[in-house]
Amino acid sequence: MKIVLAPDSFKGSLTAAAVCTAMAEGIRRFLPDAEIVSVPMADGGEGTVQSLVDATDGSFVTETVSGPLGEPVEARFGILGDGVTAVIEMAAASGLPLVPEERRDPSKTTTYGTGELIEAALERGCRTIIVGIGGSATTDAGAGMAQALGAKLLDGDGNELVCGCSGGGLAQLASIDLSRLDPRIADTTFRVACDVDNPLYGERGAAHIYGPQKGADAEMVEQLDAALRNFAGVVERDLKIDVAEMALEPPAASERAWSHSAAQGSNQVWT
Repeated sequence: MKIVLAPDSFKGSLTAAAVCTAMAEGIRRFLPDAEIVSVPMADGGEGTVQSLVDATDGSFVTETVSGPLGEPVEARFGILGDGVTAVIEMAAASGLPLVPEERRDPSKTTTYGTGELIEAALERGCRTIIVGIGGSATTDAGAGMAQALGAKLLDGDGNELVCGCSGGGLAQLASIDLSRLDPRIADTTFRVACDVDNPLYGERGAAHIYGPQKGADAEMVEQLDAALRNFAGVVERDLKIDVAEMALEPPAASERAWSHSAAQGSNQVWT
């Protein structure tokens, strides 16, 4: 008999690999001759790095980066067994558990630290990067991440938005300059690991669906949604990319859009 074990983690208790071990021990008590195949799983949130590193005999890297509120945090990412694929969880650098409940405010949180992890992976020669986007404390459309990778986000007077742009800061965004974007990105493939297909804004968008669990009240949800609409408008005007419904496109199409503009050395913000 062959039994395949493919559990997710038990959040806060056991990694997916540890769940596999416990299940296998229980099975062997009653079926000692069974062939057991363990395949730890994850859904793009907490446990994604652990599962993929375990499955490929990879390694872990720990970096000090900016947390959701700009304070330094220790964040870990993985390099898979092939040595050139990195897997990063937004939750590690920009996650909700990193923000005390009384300070949760997605108008002030940023993905800058996630961008710093991507930069660290590029420094180690990784040219395929998988990003699990579950569990974040942010609603900044990846703007802070883009800043960490060299993007300049400017207000109406041509001044750069504060480093570590937040969801609320997007309301001040007037233009985007990618002339200093890390050139290694043009040779890098990005894949997003998630289990949702929400658009950027609107009734099913990031602010309305996920803002409340990150600390937003009804008024803030509307403000964040308006900021995301502004962001999408600037991206479409300056970078010629419509990100409003990008999450609903087939993955291959999204990857082609990223690869095409990155290869031009110019204009894409990955969100």
